[in-house]
Amino acid sequence: MKIIGEDRVDAFIKTLKQRASFSVREDEIHRVVRKIISDVQRQGDRAVRRYTEKFDSLRLDTLSIHKEEIESASKKVDKNFLKVLKQSAGRIRKFHERQKERSWSYSAGGITLGQIIRPLERVGVYVPGGKAAYPSTVLMNVIPAQVAGVREIALCVPAPGGEFSPHVAAAVKLLGVNEVYMTGGAQAVAALAFGTETIKKVDKIVGPGNIYVAVAKKMVFGQVGIDMVAGPSEILVIADGTADPSFIAADLLSQAEHDEMASSVLVTDSAVLAREVKTELARQTRNLQRKHIVRKSLNRYGAIIITQDLSKAVDIANRIAPEHLEVMTQKPAALLPAIKNAGAVFLGKWSPEPLGDYAAGPNHTLPTGGTARFSSPLGVYDFMKRTSLINASRSGFEGLARAVETLSEVEGLEAHAETVRVRLENKKGR
Repeated sequence: MKIIGEDRVDAFIKTLKQRASFSVREDEIHRVVRKIISDVQRQGDRAVRRYTEKFDSLRLDTLSIHKEEIESASKKVDKNFLKVLKQSAGRIRKFHERQKERSWSYSAGGITLGQIIRPLERVGVYVPGGKAAYPSTVLMNVIPAQVAGVREIALCVPAPGGEFSPHVAAAVKLLGVNEVYMTGGAQAVAALAFGTETIKKVDKIVGPGNIYVAVAKKMVFGQVGIDMVAGPSEILVIADGTADPSFIAADLLSQAEHDEMASSVLVTDSAVLAREVKTELARQTRNLQRKHIVRKSLNRYGAIIITQDLSKAVDIANRIAPEHLEVMTQKPAALLPAIKNAGAVFLGKWSPEPLGDYAAGPNHTLPTGGTARFSSPLGVYDFMKRTSLINASRSGFEGLARAVETLSEVEGLEAHAETVRVRLENKKGR
């Protein structure tokens, strides 16, 4: 992992912004995904089963995972896991309950105006299942939808080889999700977006996945809503000379172990700390099972940046707009007002990023690739829609009629203006 100065920050940020495009041949990915989506649109279940057999080596008679199968698989987990799962689910639900919005209205000048808040009717949740099981993804995507009041939740999870993860099953059972399908990849996204004989189409698709899933979500956007197009994992730590280098190294490695494209960055005003963290990274990496992935990630997209002061460190963090931002300084809260762009902020040495991944309560589905400049973590608001309300009395209408007529004429929309004139000329009204 390289140590760099402020003079090399621009080049490093450019590398971060470009990194996702280096991992695959994008044209080829788009071609493959477009074909899968087209086939699912035309052939429905048959195409979903064919691609599931091709990519997951799994021949399916039915796409559905029945309640009995979920029950049976969930019994394989131990009591301690169930206890932890319930604890995390409770904290996540409590946090998201505070995000609920309510309809509102007000009256002025003979017109009642308002906003009607309603939940989406039907949502599709994608849970990755290729290389590992992710019960936390079930919690983080299903719970806010339930809090919002979504009536129908369809969950897709790939199961290469046909083994449905007991830990995912336990999370599904705990939350009471009854509509579950054993399929993943672009074919699952297409099925959720357009519908098949078995899978009814949804209004929105949420949940992370590999590059094929991300591209598929991007392609079906407009047909359905999506939460975001997630990129590789990221962490940025702002630290001063008072921080513990072993804590920082451990937290940087927690993201580097995700995959070779992950980015782990330390920004500090202490050259001494920078050297200590680099040494600690090397020591801790030797003990990790995924050390080959970690080393590639740190060498390609990791950096320790030495700055003149902490205000400059915050400036760099705002430019990168990381998914996860940790602040390990003597007074971490003092920097918070200056932090503008981050998916989630973790203050102090006792707030490591994995706390947010699993058990603290806030959602771990966060904007990546600098999109924290304009987007937010997944939340209850992602499962709500807002409808504007206008209810004008005759006097309220007459008070705005001339304004509407004038603006319509300026924009050359004669029929718009006529809707006002026809009412003004009808003195009696019906």
